[in-house]
This record gives sequence, C-alpha cells and structure tokens, in this order.
Amino acid sequence: MMADPMIWSAPVALAPSAPKLGEHVAQELRRAIISGALAHDTHLVESRLSEMFGVSRGPVRDALTRLSEEGLVESRRRGTYVRGLSIDDIEELYSLRQLIETDAVLRCIDTPDADFTPAKDALERMREALSNGDASTFAQADLGFHSSFYTVAGHRRIEAIWLQYRPTFAGMLEVTNAQDDNLTPTMEDHDVLLDSVIAGDRSKALDLLGEHLEGSRRRMLDAYERNGAVGVD
Repeated sequence: MMADPMIWSAPVALAPSAPKLGEHVAQELRRAIISGALAHDTHLVESRLSEMFGVSRGPVRDALTRLSEEGLVESRRRGTYVRGLSIDDIEELYSLRQLIETDAVLRCIDTPDADFTPAKDALERMREALSNGDASTFAQADLGFHSSFYTVAGHRRIEAIWLQYRPTFAGMLEVTNAQDDNLTPTMEDHDVLLDSVIAGDRSKALDLLGEHLEGSRRRMLDAYERNGAVGVD
C-alpha cells in the first residue's frame, strides 16, 4: 500500500482559537512546503487537512487561498496541489527583495529623526535567542528587524509588498538558518547594518544589505540542491 503523500514527518500543531485559524494552517503548510516535507504535486484535500488540524473547512480554504496568492500552491480541475518553490521562484523572490529593501533602507537614511527603536528591539531579541540557542525565535526577530526598515521608510505600498511575501521569507529563513551552526556572524552583520543606516552611510549600508541578501540566497539554493527540488516550473 502506498504511503499517503500528504502526511509529512513534522508534527502538526492543532490550530488555536478563531480568528487566526486560517493563518495557523497556512503557516504550518507553508513551512512544510518550503522545507520540502510536502512534495510538489501533493494533492491538498480540504477534508483531510480539516481533520489533521482540528478545524472546519473554512480556515483550510482561507489558508489555501493565501498560499495560492504566495505562489506555493495552485488550483487545478480536481483541487489544490502543492507547487512549491523552483529555482526561478527563489531567484525572483530575492531579486524582488533586493529592489524593495534597498529602496526602504535609502528612505530610512533620508528620513529626518527616524525612530529605529523597533530595529534595536529586534536586535535585542536576536541576541537573547542566540544566547538561548533558539534558532526559531532568532529567525522571527531577524524578520522583525528587516520589517522595521519598511515601516520607518513610510512607503505604504512597498511595505505592503514586503508583508505579502514576508511569510515566504520566514519559511526560507528557517531553512537557511538550519544550515548555520553558528548564528553569531549573522547577529554581528545586523548590528553593523543598523549602525551604518543610523550613521547615514548609504554606500556601506547598501553593500552590507547586498551581501546579506546574497548570502541568504546562496544558502537557500544550496538547501534546494541538497534536498532535491522543492518545486518545479
């Protein structure tokens, strides 16, 4: 008898109370898809997912709609299937982030009396997570650090683009951080990046940001090649 392809090895956390049921289901499925635990072309059956997560079909539909908007699943005549991430997807995501985050950082530098407290707070959470060996919390704080640039930049539409794809980057960050035995260099890179932004050093800030994003892109592609295709075009 063939194994059920929709069952992956990681335990499924039951969903919390409404109104965040769909968000929770989307997060769990997103993590499984990006890590490759849910393979390309896996049929995501609403009734099965509803049973697995202990929720009604409404939150499952909400989750699948969100993942479809992110390009991780796709609708076909017989239902919804995992699309995953292809090499082209990864390249597109990082090139998009390079464009919008470069603009956000420059706007931060050009903003008089910009309040970087959220970025500093995120750095403190990263330090605490690093000292506790908590890679998951470190990744969340890492994304919070970068998100602060979009908020300080004050460009609503650029921030909206970031917020649309932030969950996908969060999933990819978990994959790339899993490859790093020592996250201290990442912590130090963020410290120096924020210092350069606050100092108004445009050239240094953009160089550091470019190096950071390029390193993340390479680690994601390495993970893709090591684990096999996470998706196909």
